[in-house]
Amino acid sequence: MGRKRKGRDISGWLVVDKPAGMTSTAVVNKVRWAMDAKKAGHAGTLDPEATGVLAVALGEATKTVPYITDALKAYTFTVRLGQATNTDDAEGEVIAQSDARPSDDDIKQALTPFLGDIMQVPPKFSAVKIDGQRAYKLARDGEDVELSARPLWVEELILVDRPDADHVVLEMTCGKGGYVRSIARDLGAALGCHGHVKELRRIWSGPFEVEDGLSIDQIDEMAKTEALDAYLHPLETGLADLPELKCTPEGATRLRNGNPGMVLASDVEYGDEAWASLEGKAVAVGIYKSGELHPSRVFVS
Repeated sequence: MGRKRKGRDISGWLVVDKPAGMTSTAVVNKVRWAMDAKKAGHAGTLDPEATGVLAVALGEATKTVPYITDALKAYTFTVRLGQATNTDDAEGEVIAQSDARPSDDDIKQALTPFLGDIMQVPPKFSAVKIDGQRAYKLARDGEDVELSARPLWVEELILVDRPDADHVVLEMTCGKGGYVRSIARDLGAALGCHGHVKELRRIWSGPFEVEDGLSIDQIDEMAKTEALDAYLHPLETGLADLPELKCTPEGATRLRNGNPGMVLASDVEYGDEAWASLEGKAVAVGIYKSGELHPSRVFVS
C-alpha cells in the first residue's frame, strides 16, 4: 500500500516570476511547500538563468498543464553578437568569435526566415533525450551530441532594441518546444558573426502574464497563509484555449464517473476537444460528439 501524500487538497495556478539562478523544479518545490499542497507541477521549463513566467499548477490543475504547455508563449531576450558558446548562452565556453557586426537592417532582414513553420535543432546542452539520456548530461561528459531538427511555430520575432554594436534585444512569440538559445545561435550563423543568448525573460505563457507573477521573496513572506491563497488562479484558467460546454447535474455525474455526459447545445463541432462545466466549475475535458462530451480528463470537485 502506497504512502499517503501529505498536504492540502488545493487546486489552481500560481504564477511565479522566476528569478535567475533557480531551476524550474526548485520553484515548484518552493510553491508546493508554501501552499502546503499535495501535488504540484509546472507548464514549460525555463533554464536556470532565465527569468519570468513560470506557471505552477496545484492539485487538479495539474491535469490542465498540457494546454498551457501547448499554448503560445512570448520571450524577450538579448543576443550577444560576435561570440558562439558551447551552451548557446552566457554560461558556456566561448568556442568561436568574429569581429563582424551586422547593421540593424541586416538583423531585421535575417529575422524573416525564422517566422512561421521552421525546423530547429535544440541546443546540445538541453533536456532532449537521446537513447534515454538527457542531451546535457552527454554533452557534459564530452560526448559529441547530435540532435535532430524539430518543428517550431514562430508567430512573431522582432528587433526591439540595439543597446550597442555587440548586443541586440529581440522579442519572440512561439509555440511549444521553442529554444530561444537555438534562435540566437542560428541568427548569429545567418548573420555571419556568431551569437548566443545573454539574457532571457518569458513575459507571458498562454493566459498567464509576468505582471501577475509573484517573486520568490513574496512567496516566502506569505507562505502557509491565506494571503498566498488569494493569488491562486482557478484551474479553469488553464483551459482558456478550449471551448466551454455547460452540462446538467446529471451530465456532470456521468462525466465524473468517466462516462459520456450530455452537454448543452453550442457551436462546437463534432470531434472537437472541449471542456464541460457545471456552475462555472470544470467537470471534464474530452471530445464532443453529438450532444455529448466523451471525457479524457475528469476533475474531482
